[in-house]
Amino acid sequence: MPANETYPTARSMVIISGAAGGFGRAFAVECASRGWDVFLTDLNPLLLETLAAGLRQTYQVRVLTHACDLTDLQARASLFERIHSESLRFWCLVNVAGIDFEGPFFEQTAQQIRTILRLNIESTLELTHEMLKFRDPYSLFRIINVASLAAFYPMPVKATYAASKRFLLDFSLALREEVREMGATVTVLCPAGMPTTPACIEAIEAQGWMGQVTTLDTGRVANETLNAALAGRSLVIPGWVNRVIHILGSLVPPNVIASLVGSRWKSARHKRGLERQPAAT
Repeated sequence: MPANETYPTARSMVIISGAAGGFGRAFAVECASRGWDVFLTDLNPLLLETLAAGLRQTYQVRVLTHACDLTDLQARASLFERIHSESLRFWCLVNVAGIDFEGPFFEQTAQQIRTILRLNIESTLELTHEMLKFRDPYSLFRIINVASLAAFYPMPVKATYAASKRFLLDFSLALREEVREMGATVTVLCPAGMPTTPACIEAIEAQGWMGQVTTLDTGRVANETLNAALAGRSLVIPGWVNRVIHILGSLVPPNVIASLVGSRWKSARHKRGLERQPAAT
């Protein structure tokens, strides 16, 4: 494999999970605007096809879609079978799909907990494992995993979500070393709050000034992350405020962080009337 080969050959594609959500859509638009063919998967077929039609018309790129419940084992198998049957090849994987059900752990249902684990962890790992089989053999293979700034801290009220993102952070950094000799790179993205859904926007607003200064435009973050992946960078924390928070947070004991975060979220949830709404990432 040529060492300087970084772009697709033979019309290989970028595959994006969670593509119909706010952040996944930003990645899809950014990729298409660069002239890259894309394969989009998400739970909602109508939103997928609407997005695909817009990308085809605006950027004249090849766009394939496959509606899939990534929490379902058989649905994932069907996705992989289609990719195999159509002999598709990929030079980049963007794992965006993720979810959170904000609220105290004991108040969450067993189904909500399973959904977080199956989507944030299980589906991401299986999708990554399978796409390594379908990578373009003549191009460097770029993997982007969307974690969160929450991955660095124990977070009351978002305990399962933050832990799932910590898993993705550690997994990504470890996998990066494993796949280096395969001609692949792994970049893990750790953003703060992202205005991707009404529930996310409401949560950001409830945090007041801190929520506002740590929040960035999804298109800008997608652009920065793709550039970082092409450069082979391992970690992206977008926004200088978020990078400062990360550095300062690393100096504080985890139990103190948990106490501070717990107080902050308690206040924010009180402002929102203790609503419990799912927030896709």
